Amino acid sequence: MIQPDENRDSAKLDSSHLLLFVFSKLRIFIAVGLVTFIISAGVSFIIEEKFESTVIMFATTQSSIGEEFFEESKQGNLLAYGETEDAERLLQLLNSNKVRSQIIINHKLDEHYEIDLKESGARTLLQKEYNSNVGADLTRFGSIKIHVLDKDPNVARDIANDLVFLVDSLANALRNDRAKNALKLAKASYNQAIQEIEAAENDLGELHSFGIYDFEAQVEGLTAEYGRAVADNNMRGALILKDDLEQISKLANKYNKLTNFLEPAYEQLATLKKRFDLMKVDSSTQLPSSLVIDFAEAADKKSYPVRWLIVVVSVMSALALALILLLIADSIQAAETQRK
Repeated sequence: MIQPDENRDSAKLDSSHLLLFVFSKLRIFIAVGLVTFIISAGVSFIIEEKFESTVIMFATTQSSIGEEFFEESKQGNLLAYGETEDAERLLQLLNSNKVRSQIIINHKLDEHYEIDLKESGARTLLQKEYNSNVGADLTRFGSIKIHVLDKDPNVARDIANDLVFLVDSLANALRNDRAKNALKLAKASYNQAIQEIEAAENDLGELHSFGIYDFEAQVEGLTAEYGRAVADNNMRGALILKDDLEQISKLANKYNKLTNFLEPAYEQLATLKKRFDLMKVDSSTQLPSSLVIDFAEAADKKSYPVRWLIVVVSVMSALALALILLLIADSIQAAETQRK
């Protein structure tokens, strides 16, 4: 069984062997590092410089402004910061094809990126170029960060700020369209309720023309008068009162039906009117979908490429690859020597 001390000694020997191997090939490593340094430095200067502009904003709660005005109990607060769900919804709009297409059109990015749309695959190339330069991400603080890279700092700033206004317009358009559909239904229900009430009121007006205004009070009064007429042996008056009672009784069902319908119908009409007014406000109101903390500004210093990082990563990668290849070559050479 190999003891721990023996393992440590073996590791030390392997490390010493590797150091000796690197030292023996030091000229090769220096040459590889120097060549890689020169090439990567040259490439880093060829890469087009880009400036970054950013916008930081929070999504707002998607509440109904009509509800804020017409309802006593409110579901949301227009001034409150949105939840993560609101931020993710806004992020989907920012990364949508509709917003991307509008930004490309507004800023003529096909010309700016020097892409000829007449060529095959040009639109796919344009979208890839856009996606590599424009993006939006959710931060750990629940805010949204829009970041735009461009060779012109003013273009980067304009695109970043334009994204804020475009996503507001899109969010409002979606909300207004949804509210307009609800408004049509609310208007139809409201108009139907008005028509039903007007028809009932007209029928009730006809009953009023027959002298029926308060069925219960009138029946009660006529019944009392009829009783007194009979008691006084006024048979002629009693017959007249009896005819009046019979006439009213014939219309009793219709009168009761109309009065029982109208009272709740007026309450329902008030509710439908409030809903109609609520949807009318929501279908036309423009609300901000975000609270912008920092609008984009033109950068005065490039963000890309980071030349020193390109050089360091390239040199380290080349040296690592050279070491692996040299170790493989040394192993192959040692194996051939043992065969001989």
